[in-house]
Amino acid sequence: MTALAGAPVVAGVDGSRRSLDAVEVAAAEAVLRRRPLRLVHAFAWPTLGTAVAPGLAGPSLRAFRDAAHEIVNEALLLAAKVAPDTRITAEILNGGPAQILRDETRRAVLLVLGDRGLGGFSELLIGSVAAQTATHGSCPVLVVRGDRHSAGPVVAGVDGTAGSARALDFAVEEAALRGTDLVALHAWGGTSITELNDTLPMSYDSWSGDREERRVLAEALAGVAQRYPDVPIHREVMHGSARRLLVERSRSAQLVVVGTGGHTGVAGLLLGSVSQHLIHHAACPAVVVRPDASHP
Repeated sequence: MTALAGAPVVAGVDGSRRSLDAVEVAAAEAVLRRRPLRLVHAFAWPTLGTAVAPGLAGPSLRAFRDAAHEIVNEALLLAAKVAPDTRITAEILNGGPAQILRDETRRAVLLVLGDRGLGGFSELLIGSVAAQTATHGSCPVLVVRGDRHSAGPVVAGVDGTAGSARALDFAVEEAALRGTDLVALHAWGGTSITELNDTLPMSYDSWSGDREERRVLAEALAGVAQRYPDVPIHREVMHGSARRLLVERSRSAQLVVVGTGGHTGVAGLLLGSVSQHLIHHAACPAVVVRPDASHP
């Protein structure tokens, strides 16, 4: 996949511990991709519930702005330690985090967020803003949660849809950058239907057997091994809940990657089902990739 030339990795920062974790992850991702790093803090002036004297309002509000600068400066220092040779910029933007982050994804190769925090980004961290950004963002969104494992594979959920195809592309590229294995996991149930098998005759033998589901995964992986011959690829076809199986796999993974816009049912990867579940429950950082998301 191609992205805007020079597009940065972007991290949302708010001063919380998890937001600083996101800065570390974003800095490492920028190094892997040889991309610049951009740190963004969403700032909204506090609403004062009571009237205050004019002489007090100015200094009080300036204190909030000063605190925002301290948050950004702390993030800059941390990012510079992780990525000393990377071009790093930071900006404090006025407005709500949801809109600011959606705007940032239009010019980013990857957006990195923590799963909980304070201040300007408190809502997005495992909340409505994270879901909105993953749903409507124009680039992949990485949510830092669970444990960050230094070893282990990159795990991709595969269901044969355009959404999971983009996620698979992202996952294999990430595995190549990290020098690790890729696990392509296809979970299925008795009524699983994908874009790769929905034209077959509707009989039990044609669409609900393990052999057919292995064919679905093989079709999804066609060409991937040729493009990335140095990445060991492990194929896993399992009967059961995609949410449960991917969460289980995330316990030993460096990263778990899923798409949006999949089919409903066990094999589906719709945001709101599998993707949303992983944002909340994955044991390692999770990436959500939209079907039209751009990435390197």
